[in-house]
Amino acid sequence: MSVIGQSIKTQRRWTALWPLALFIVVATVGGILLWQHWSSILYESIGWQRDVNRRMSGLLKAVADNPGRAGGSLLAFSFLYGVLHALGPGHGKVVIATWLATHPSKLRSSIALTLASSLLQGVVAIALVVVVLTLLELPARQLHLTGAWLEKASYALVGMLGVLLCVRALKTLRRLLRRPTFKAFTPHHVHHKHCGCGHQHVPTQDQLQSGDDWRARLMIVLSMGMRPCSGALMVLLFSKVIGVFGWGMASALAMAAGTSLTITSLALLVHSFRQLAVKLGGNKAPVLWRQIGWTTLALAGGAVLVMAAMVMWMSAAAPVQGLRPF
Repeated sequence: MSVIGQSIKTQRRWTALWPLALFIVVATVGGILLWQHWSSILYESIGWQRDVNRRMSGLLKAVADNPGRAGGSLLAFSFLYGVLHALGPGHGKVVIATWLATHPSKLRSSIALTLASSLLQGVVAIALVVVVLTLLELPARQLHLTGAWLEKASYALVGMLGVLLCVRALKTLRRLLRRPTFKAFTPHHVHHKHCGCGHQHVPTQDQLQSGDDWRARLMIVLSMGMRPCSGALMVLLFSKVIGVFGWGMASALAMAAGTSLTITSLALLVHSFRQLAVKLGGNKAPVLWRQIGWTTLALAGGAVLVMAAMVMWMSAAAPVQGLRPF
């Protein structure tokens, strides 16, 4: 009877893994399809961006003629543009997904990161147009050049964030591996974490989560939000030319709100899968092994950010006429 019960228990344990298996299959198939059709996707996205720009220009002209009638349509279209625009490839999604997948973080703080970074992206676009075109009275080409430098600065911040996470993970691993090695013997008495012996047997949860402080969160927000949205720059530039800059700023903020919705959805998805992985892992492995495993994952996440920053920095094209598809 015990053998049958053990078999049923094992079967239920494997059955509970179906969400993780489904995610792995979907992610693998999606990655292969994306790799195979990337060129066509990029070509179609450029055409889509051109059509959206024409539609946005038409709405801005309509707002200039009748703001009360066309203003709502402009804001709704800008919000939808932000939602769809954020679905494309971008370093912000790499940063937030890597951070949430490799570091323990509360759901509320994760959502706050995405909201702050999206809002900052809209504010940076507005400030860039105001400073370059209004205060300094420089040509529009300088606007795109400055935006390109801000983009490279955001890539540099991604690399710095990756280095910071790697250093902290290595320090934590060193602290964990300095513990005495396990020996195959049966002790006369066993210490636990609340035994009151005056010794710290394992690092506390606060110590393990030391990477989740204001410095790391600030670098995440800046690296994601420092790069101004190309669509927002286009709207702000055209709205300033036709004399409806106030509506242009409102449109840029609506885009930021749409972007935050998409990025927040991604953050919720990654956070949920991490919680699922923690739950499925349970307490089957010793505490020290689990801590070493998660810290090694954090080290890998930092390395991914460093490599991604290097690739994005080297592949950043010089600003040319027109707008980027993403």
